[in-house]
Amino acid sequence: MHKLAMLSMHTSPLAQPGSGDGGGMNVYVRELSASLARAGVECDVYTRAWSDDLPSLVEVEPGLTVHHVEAGPRRPVAKGLLYGLVGEFTEAVADRMARSELLGAPRTDAIHANYWLSGIAGHALKHRLGIPLVSTFHTLDRVKAEASPEELDETDPGRRARAEAEVIGCSDAILASCSVELDQLVELYGADASRVEIVAPGVDHAFFAPGDKWLARRALGIIGRDPLLLFVGRIQPLKGCDVAVRVLASLDRLGVEGARLAVVGGPSGVAGDDEVAKLRALVAELGLEERVAFVPPQPHERLSTYYRAADVCLVPSRSESFGLVALEAAACGTPVVASAVGGLTTLVGHGETGFLVESGGVEVFAGHVAAIVSSLELGRRLGEAAVRRAQAYTWSTAAARLRRLYNDLTARTLVECG
Repeated sequence: MHKLAMLSMHTSPLAQPGSGDGGGMNVYVRELSASLARAGVECDVYTRAWSDDLPSLVEVEPGLTVHHVEAGPRRPVAKGLLYGLVGEFTEAVADRMARSELLGAPRTDAIHANYWLSGIAGHALKHRLGIPLVSTFHTLDRVKAEASPEELDETDPGRRARAEAEVIGCSDAILASCSVELDQLVELYGADASRVEIVAPGVDHAFFAPGDKWLARRALGIIGRDPLLLFVGRIQPLKGCDVAVRVLASLDRLGVEGARLAVVGGPSGVAGDDEVAKLRALVAELGLEERVAFVPPQPHERLSTYYRAADVCLVPSRSESFGLVALEAAACGTPVVASAVGGLTTLVGHGETGFLVESGGVEVFAGHVAAIVSSLELGRRLGEAAVRRAQAYTWSTAAARLRRLYNDLTARTLVECG
């Protein structure tokens, strides 16, 4: 296995995570591709060109190149409209691969598609080129439909789920981040469990590591020693930032005085701008304007300073396939209080590294947060255990597993469409 085509149609690994369509998937594609390149697998990442200022290709580091290919206008396009551009993206990737080979580059050995849109393109390219297809979905429509109905395609609500099922049926391997996602693939899509590989994402421990809380606060211009809560992520209903705001208000009733909340991220999805407006209105309604700071999306590595500065990281998502924010916070020694959904249930050890909330909503969240910020010993114990658990997650480990998987797939007969 020498060369991999990594497809990331709807968002680029070079884009800023935390707003628009940029989130954990950007980090996943960038970090995994870089680790694969360092392990000797040349990675070409193909993404849709969304700006006139983008070069045709960017050599990120030896063995890792990001290709901006033409598919629709060179401007941001709403995710709901990108399905109509998948055909153009597929042809543009095929053309870029062919031209690269004509110039003497090695032939691509396998395709790794990320998200359902790239999955459609990867499925077509698999049959055209006769090479294996590996698929990572990041989120699944049949999981999100219940948690986030506002994101369903009104013109054809079942289209994404049907496309996911077709890609799953013909993928030579499907990657799940944890056992919960494996079960969802099997139960909701009828995936062949023998073709589902659990490969957990990692965290860059060079950046995300414990540090001095008060120095971190000084670096961010945060004055004082009042409890600090943190929410990191795209602002959309699915992520539940409103829960974080209500938790802050509830702490007053629990006798925790002066707590503050930092919300780091920007609007995302069809309801993103409305959600930001609702959040600001909620903050005003609860009289929290002086205690809630809305911080624009930050460079990924700078997030470590926010994690270190915080006493608790809140992850109140309605649905979460993995939860990189929870892992990054844990690696920095910050306890996490999270919804007991998806991959978060495998990242957060209840009562050991943080707390999981299965039911009860805001008041249960607030109770756990109050316990942490009211006890230096509890916060220290949870944080130290979180760091130990996070050490098991590295991008180099994920890359090593995938390198073996790619090698195995190239020696097998390709899966045929059912």
